[in-house]
Amino acid sequence: MLRSMTGFGRAEGLVNEKKVTVEMRSLNSKQLDLQVKLPSVWREKETGLRQWAGERVIRGKADLFVNLDGAKAAGKGAFNAELIRNYYNELSGIVHAIVPGNTTDLMAHVLRMPDVMGTAKEEFDPVEWSSVLELVQRAWTAFEEFRNAEGAKLHAELKERTDNISRLLTQVSRMDGDRIERTRERIRAKLNELQVKVDQERFEQELVFYLEKLDVTEEKLRLATHCDYFLKTMDEEEGQGRKLGFIAQEMGREINTLGSKSNDADMQKLVVLMKDELEKVKEQMLNVL
Repeated sequence: MLRSMTGFGRAEGLVNEKKVTVEMRSLNSKQLDLQVKLPSVWREKETGLRQWAGERVIRGKADLFVNLDGAKAAGKGAFNAELIRNYYNELSGIVHAIVPGNTTDLMAHVLRMPDVMGTAKEEFDPVEWSSVLELVQRAWTAFEEFRNAEGAKLHAELKERTDNISRLLTQVSRMDGDRIERTRERIRAKLNELQVKVDQERFEQELVFYLEKLDVTEEKLRLATHCDYFLKTMDEEEGQGRKLGFIAQEMGREINTLGSKSNDADMQKLVVLMKDELEKVKEQMLNVL
């Protein structure tokens, strides 16, 4: 069954009393373009998480975000006691050296000095990280369900378009039955109208050579084979996107040759309809994983 490159999955929960949200999303792209963002406390796990996600996303422009609730993520404030002590002692020495006996409230000034207030750095907790990975797995499950659902829609549409091409090809085959003979008679009628004297033997030789160029038997056979192969490939397990793209290219070549060799207005109308269906196939192919 086909899988779409477009996907979205989300999971959220409490990890050590902190709200954690995990989101995975992806759009179509020829190659894997993966962005992973983690809060600083878990940043050391980014490489491993990137490898884990890349092996599963495979292809597409994807994002994996792990977010902490803003209030919880900010960390707790903490005074730098050692720095405050140094500031206070230094200011006290300066004040008493200049104005002995001064009773100025130095602490108010010290607390406004640079870096006296910092943010307590959280330490990495393996148990906490295990809970985060559970949320990542839940988001991934939702992400895969989304891609599979979109893939089912792609499968249905691509099958419909390919069946339409096969149906049009059947009409071309029916129309092609007497096309050569009609062409032969049209050429003869034109010669009679012009009252041109020709060597009949040479005329037949040239006519055979000309009509051989209009024969589309091989093109019809190859196009039918490509359509069948396209449908079978769609039912393979995974990674059909590029392969289906190559088959669609071959289908396009045969359809174009049919159009150039048909030399028949009604037949060319059918070829135009086949081209239209194939273009819709190619548009949808851009999103197949």
